[in-house]
Amino acid sequence: MSGGRRKEEPTSHPQQHLVANGGGGGALKGSLWGKALRSDSAWEDKDEFLDVIYWFRQIIAVILGVIWGIVPLKGFVGIAIFCLINAGVLYLYFSSFQQIDEEEYGGTWELTKEGFMTSFALFLVVWIIFYTAIHYD
Repeated sequence: MSGGRRKEEPTSHPQQHLVANGGGGGALKGSLWGKALRSDSAWEDKDEFLDVIYWFRQIIAVILGVIWGIVPLKGFVGIAIFCLINAGVLYLYFSSFQQIDEEEYGGTWELTKEGFMTSFALFLVVWIIFYTAIHYD
């Protein structure tokens, strides 16, 4: 099949296809974040909710990385506090704010660790960049 175009597989959710390809004029993306910020939203698609968890973690990582770099926190204490805040905030988000059934997503642990390592890596990069830029002589 050299030189030919790949046949697209049909999706069960055409809205996801629009979001993945940047289509939809932003209306769908806005509604997804609207659902994420409304309490007790209905999540028909599990992947949408997991995407929200993932991106909330990335936002938290950047914010905490900047704060840790400016303050300046160092060492294990900074890492431990990041882990507690990251896991705690997301746990409160999905258990109290969204009130979802954790078992539908593989249990509390699966939701708690969703996207954690990428957010941890992002946090470390941002923390190091800000700390080095501000406090390194």
